[in-house]
Amino acid sequence: MAVRLENNQPAATTASPEAVALLAQCFHALGDNIERVVKGKRDTVELALVCLFSEGHLLIEDVPGTGKTTLARCLAASLEADWHRVQFTPDLLPSDITGVTVYRQNTGTFEFLPGPVFANIVLGDEINRASPKTQSAMLEVMEERQVTADGSTHPVPRPFMVIATQNSVDMGGTYPLPEAQLDRFLMQVTLGYPDHASEVAVLSGAASQTSIEQLPTIATGRHIAEFIQVARQIQVAPQLYDYLVRVVAATRSLPEVRLGASPRGSVALLRAVRVRAASQGRTYALPEDVKALAGPVLAHRLILTPEAELSGRCGADVIAEALATVPVPQAGAPV
Repeated sequence: MAVRLENNQPAATTASPEAVALLAQCFHALGDNIERVVKGKRDTVELALVCLFSEGHLLIEDVPGTGKTTLARCLAASLEADWHRVQFTPDLLPSDITGVTVYRQNTGTFEFLPGPVFANIVLGDEINRASPKTQSAMLEVMEERQVTADGSTHPVPRPFMVIATQNSVDMGGTYPLPEAQLDRFLMQVTLGYPDHASEVAVLSGAASQTSIEQLPTIATGRHIAEFIQVARQIQVAPQLYDYLVRVVAATRSLPEVRLGASPRGSVALLRAVRVRAASQGRTYALPEDVKALAGPVLAHRLILTPEAELSGRCGADVIAEALATVPVPQAGAPV
């Protein structure tokens, strides 16, 4: 399925149409597979897959019972890769996630026992129900793909992705995620309630519906790692770099924003834009890719002024305003 990128061969500066076509084929096959269980949420499923092929982290926030954990489990089940689930609770300790160093009396040495974070995909269920101290244990591994314990550094497997779910912060027993951790998630998405037809289909087909355990494997971790490299070779014109930076910069200058998107947000948006272009079979990115992904990638990174929040404004509104104020470059393939 995948295009093998040999270590002894230099990577091409531009992705080949054949490699991009294989990426798009895998992307849509994964989406179809997940939709066998998660009904009527194709747009959200594709955003989750953009995160996967960008090797970014995904935060799914919504009220209980809308399928957040189901989506995360379906994505993990569709891949032949190591994945672990962590149920975040108030009594969870940092070492329960990252691992612990133990003393072996028979050998007289210390040994590091890896925690569940050492996997290709880590499902953090209800992450905002753990204490801030435990949440902070995820900061290093989400950014640097490594865990430091007792002065020693331990890299996690690649590709590496954290899929976290959380209830809305106004729900009982939740702790708001710190800004530094929110900034490490490439995207934040919501599922919302299904439409009428989808909910009827779920109820009428409940007895015969495919379970998560029955989902076939679509790709391996090695395939995803190769496709990540293909996506990084998607062409981006100089005008599109300029447009992307102007959109991010606009979030920092609007009066209702107290803290705009960070440079990490610019890098994250670029990675996601390249994957979206590849998922549609293109070897080059377009302004439409930036417009489609600016909200999911940037909105959760913004901190609005109290006045804006009291008036009902949200990050998505600010992103829409930023997109409206920045001139769009002429579309077309890079030369």
